[in-house]
Amino acid sequence: MEFPDHDVVASLLDAQPLPGFVRVRHTPATSALSEPTTRVREELARLDFDSLSPGASVAVGVGSRGIHRIDEYVTAVVAELDRRGFEPVVVPAMGSHGGATAEGQRETLASLGVTESRVGAPVDARMDVERVAEVTVGDTAFSVFLSSAALAADALLVVNRVKPHTNFSGRVESGLCKMLVAGLGKRRGASSFHATALSEGYVPALEAAFGAIADAAPLVGGIALVENADEETSHVEAVPGSEILDREPALLERAYEEMATLPVEDIDLLVVDELGKDVSGAGMDTNVIGRYRVLNAPDPDSPRIKLIYARGLTDRTEGNGNGIGLADLTRRAAVDQLDLKKTYANALTSGSLAKSKLPVVAPDDELALRTALSALGSPDPDSVRVVWIRNTQELGELYVSSGVVSDLPDTTTVEGEVTLAFDDGTARFEPS
Repeated sequence: MEFPDHDVVASLLDAQPLPGFVRVRHTPATSALSEPTTRVREELARLDFDSLSPGASVAVGVGSRGIHRIDEYVTAVVAELDRRGFEPVVVPAMGSHGGATAEGQRETLASLGVTESRVGAPVDARMDVERVAEVTVGDTAFSVFLSSAALAADALLVVNRVKPHTNFSGRVESGLCKMLVAGLGKRRGASSFHATALSEGYVPALEAAFGAIADAAPLVGGIALVENADEETSHVEAVPGSEILDREPALLERAYEEMATLPVEDIDLLVVDELGKDVSGAGMDTNVIGRYRVLNAPDPDSPRIKLIYARGLTDRTEGNGNGIGLADLTRRAAVDQLDLKKTYANALTSGSLAKSKLPVVAPDDELALRTALSALGSPDPDSVRVVWIRNTQELGELYVSSGVVSDLPDTTTVEGEVTLAFDDGTARFEPS
């Protein structure tokens, strides 16, 4: 695909005066566990393995990206299961991620530091599933699938972070329940679940499918992790399988209270340096940017952002640009990073097509910013509200335009003025 080059785009735009910027540190109060790995092992003792004989196999479902120290936690779980005389096996629980292939899912785990040599257990990444039930939600009947590797084990537990989901809100969102339903459902299970969730609602579909899995699988429970605004582990809790649906709402409430947010709610232009699956399942955390863009799901009430410019993809997302469609603008460098096979596999499995649409593609940063300011009506550079972040997970250091400074909360510190400069159209900040 050919996009208009620099000269063509420049000829279509009037010159736009740029605002002044300051560098800001955002440090909301947080708490973190001093020895989270030790806590994982201690919490595992709360789960009931008494019915298992020595040598019994235990499937450990894992795979969500961006979890703080996840490789250490999986290693701790495996070590404790080994100590008890069991045979743990790691099973990727990530739906269609990794291009919906066994090799891709094994590679995705490796990118998280979860390898056979690191954690001390084999990885069974096969994509085979078994249909365990058909459930009805509203007017829709759908099949529930579960990983054959998980079903083949004598016991099953999952390790996952409980957090706000990027497509919907409800009493259960991202966490143990969804990992069991969509993650361990592999591509077929995730597709079946998402198709029903889009028409009948995510929470009813989750609850119905979870009940079927709990009946069919040897589910012991899960290790639930909650993170603070600095993406550090603030809480670890073992939840027995029979209590997951009842316990997750309270854990989710805690996650909402501790999640990272932008320091202001009204923004004209949000610039995001990078998006990716390692940052958020939606590429950009929809709860941070205030956009779900999912059929039948209303966007959150805040923050209120008029335009978003996404500059590129993370290296660790390996071309999966799911979430680029949440932006209004991007640049050619980001498009060149896209692996459409991986991006489309994610979009088609989740049914959330809008997140993989291409926004307007500018040749470079300079013209992307001029395009955005023009679309905003060429606002006064002293009053336009621009916030510039690395990604939606790392919000501790950011840049804001001068029009935002007076509204910054007490949790922020202005560290100095900076000048936005360009090298062949590529933006950089320099000390003023």
